[in-house]
Amino acid sequence: MAYQLLALDMDGTLLTSHKTVSARTREALRALAAQGTPIAYCSGRCFRELLDYPTELPFIRYGVLASGAVVYDFDARRTLALHPLDVQVVEQAMAIADAEEHMTHVMSAEFSVVRPQDIDQMERFGMGVYQGMFRQICETPDDLAPWVRDHAGEVVKVNFYHRDAAARDRTRARLAESGLPLTLANAEETSVECSPLGMSKAKGLQTLASYVGCTLQDVVAIGDSDNDLAALEAVGMPVAMGNATEAIRRVAHLVVADNDHDGIVEAIDRLFG
Repeated sequence: MAYQLLALDMDGTLLTSHKTVSARTREALRALAAQGTPIAYCSGRCFRELLDYPTELPFIRYGVLASGAVVYDFDARRTLALHPLDVQVVEQAMAIADAEEHMTHVMSAEFSVVRPQDIDQMERFGMGVYQGMFRQICETPDDLAPWVRDHAGEVVKVNFYHRDAAARDRTRARLAESGLPLTLANAEETSVECSPLGMSKAKGLQTLASYVGCTLQDVVAIGDSDNDLAALEAVGMPVAMGNATEAIRRVAHLVVADNDHDGIVEAIDRLFG
C-alpha cells in the first residue's frame, strides 16, 4: 500500500533519550519529504516546545500538537483546528490535583506555562531532562490561576507531573471521578495529561488527513507511549518503537528499533521504500 502521510510522536520516538534527532533519522525524513510524502509532528507539545525543531527539520510541514487540540500548517502559517479547555474546568482540575505533590504545566497553542519553583525541582517529578528547555521557553507566573483566567479560550491542555506513578494514578482516578469534561492520558513516567473531552491525537490526525486529501487508513503513525494509543488505533499502519509500552505494542502492526537506534529509519525503509 502507498501510504500518504507519516505522523511522528516526538518524545520517545523522533527524539533520542537526549532529546536530539539523529543524523540518520533526519536524512531519512528529508529524503521522504523530497519524494512528496507529507510528514507531521504528532505530539503532546505546543508551539513553544518546538522552538529548535522547525529550523532543524524544515521539511516537517504539519503539526498535530497538544495531543490533537491544535493542528497547524507550518508552511502556510495556518491553524487548521484549535480546541480550548473551559477556564472553570482547568481551575477545578488544578484544585483536584492539589491533593498530591505535583508540578502543573499549562499549555496554550503557543505558550508553555509553569511556576518558577516547579522548574527548579523538575528532577523530583521525573522531568529533569526537560529542565533546560523549560527554563528557556516557559512563561513563569508565581500563580497559574490568574494566568489561566487572563488567557480564557486559549488553554488547550494541562499536564500534572508527580513524584511517582502511584501518585499519578491517584490524581487520574480523582479526575475521572470528578465528572469534568476531560480526556485523560498517561505520559512520561509520572504524568497525566488533561485535554478537552473527546480530544486525542487521533482526532487531530483525522483533521490533518482530510486537509492533505487522504484518509486515516493512508496514514503511518509511530509512537511509544499510551498517549499515542488513540492515534495508532485509528490509522492504517500503526508502528511501535522498540521502547514502546505494552499497550502500544499490542495495537502495532510493526515494531521497530528504539528511539536511540533509529527506529524511524527502519519504519521508513520498510513502509515507504
